[in-house]
Amino acid sequence: MSDPDAALRRRWVETWRRAGPELDRIRRAELEALDTREAIRQIFSGLNFPIEPAPPTSGLVEQQAWFARLRESRRKP
Repeated sequence: MSDPDAALRRRWVETWRRAGPELDRIRRAELEALDTREAIRQIFSGLNFPIEPAPPTSGLVEQQAWFARLRESRRKP
């Protein structure tokens, strides 16, 4: 006896398998077009504090400072 829903499940899986690459392409395009500062402004616009612009950094300098502090803390007895 065959499962009557099996064919439907197979079609559902095949549909998503075929749609996957196009959905990935759309997601990448949307992420590349995203204006982070505008998104942050929209998210926090109802709050009662000013939003300071983020410094133009990748965070690498801050990460290296954390690593340096960690190294120093491990050297101390």
